[in-house]
Amino acid sequence: MTGTLYVVATPLGHLGDLTLRAAELLRQVPVVAAEDTRRARGLLTHLGASPQLLSYHAHSPERRLAAILDLLGDGRDVALISDAGTPVVSDPGADLVAAVRAAGLAVVPIPGPSAVATALSVSGLAGDRYLFLGFVPRKGAERARLLKQAAASEWSVVFFEAPSRVVDLFDDLAVLVGATRRMTAARELTKLYEEIRSGTLPELSAYYGSKEPRGEFTLVLEGAEPAEPPDRTEDALRRATALLIEGVTKKDVARRLVEEFALARNDAYKLVTELPDAPDA
Repeated sequence: MTGTLYVVATPLGHLGDLTLRAAELLRQVPVVAAEDTRRARGLLTHLGASPQLLSYHAHSPERRLAAILDLLGDGRDVALISDAGTPVVSDPGADLVAAVRAAGLAVVPIPGPSAVATALSVSGLAGDRYLFLGFVPRKGAERARLLKQAAASEWSVVFFEAPSRVVDLFDDLAVLVGATRRMTAARELTKLYEEIRSGTLPELSAYYGSKEPRGEFTLVLEGAEPAEPPDRTEDALRRATALLIEGVTKKDVARRLVEEFALARNDAYKLVTELPDAPDA
């Protein structure tokens, strides 16, 4: 029998948010792979759990991944946890999950808290579709590319950001989207000093620029207004005229306009029949 890798969501801050299933598993599992063993030990002590603790973070050597695979191969279950929230979402672990799956071993999610879902739920902005960009680079071409993508997105955009860089992010986005686009800034989610503030980007920049913000931010940017589709009526008219001159029937011309220009069927037929000297169908 081989072991199972459990991907376990842990609280963002409030320990009461840990699910019963996650608590039970962490009390029973023999090994926990944690992004920060010191933080993990506090949670495990709270649960009265004492598994073997292994560090597994973004800079862990290859041999640590190999060691976890060996544990699973020997039949020992392993729980993967991050500092807070759901592992792999802007946290290390994707390579471990991929390696375990490639080895033909079981990976089981234990769902729970997520800063992304939590911030979206209280943002007042659309959450049916969203773009998640996590932590964007501090500078350079990749930062510019991602911020440009965020500015153009018709969906809400979710970022993570450190308190020391959050004002720079507000200002850089404001240059791209203007002064009226709204954002919700969620700080210290579920913790004692939780703060959720909505406003325009300049308003948020002024507020957090006047005081030293603390705690990691989850930010939700309002999506852009959908772009108006280009008016291709003139193109459709020219195409219809050319087809009619070739001797194509009105019915077939209308069908082609629907296919080529995405016109409504009735609109396409009306356009064709109103053209002068159109041959009968």
